[in-house]
Amino acid sequence: MPRAVAGPEIERLVQLLARLPGLGPRSARRAALALIKKREALMAPLTAALADALAKIVVCRTCGNMDVCDPCTVCQDAGRERHLLVVVADVADLWALERAGALNARYHVLGGVLSPLDGVGPDDLNIPSLISRVHQDQIGEVILALGATVDGQTTAHYITDLLRGAQVRVTRLAQGVPVGGELDYLDEGTLAAAIRARTQV
Repeated sequence: MPRAVAGPEIERLVQLLARLPGLGPRSARRAALALIKKREALMAPLTAALADALAKIVVCRTCGNMDVCDPCTVCQDAGRERHLLVVVADVADLWALERAGALNARYHVLGGVLSPLDGVGPDDLNIPSLISRVHQDQIGEVILALGATVDGQTTAHYITDLLRGAQVRVTRLAQGVPVGGELDYLDEGTLAAAIRARTQV
């Protein structure tokens, strides 16, 4: 077992940083060292920003996004297409789609996907509020922007069944060859999905 090179406070900082997505023990150690070296320029403003965010961040009761206001900034945007609703599993997915800038729609965050093995059922997700929004807000199209995993596809099928009686078009994201992808490097499932979802040139 390696010897400790810093006090328990610094080790705790490293361990907490290592819990963040994308940071392993080595990256967390480098990040902690950068914060410590630049205490005035980085750590003090970061601490203040975190305290400010914790005091103000709320979950939007309309869509489930996280923001400092309720309804959130996205829901308040009058320039969005009112008839288009994109369903995502998590807030991170909403933010990723917004970064892409491919559409100007409203969103609905489920808070996860159905996963019987993990004990996540329909009652654990924001599915009832989704169904209410579709009926009350006169939605014309629901885009299911859920992952291409078994749980994501199960959730998509479940929601599609619930919306079958509604006068709404239900679509999902295309699957297949990524932009710039080489066929030789793709797995068989991705290639099969790309063949099934082929479009006319």
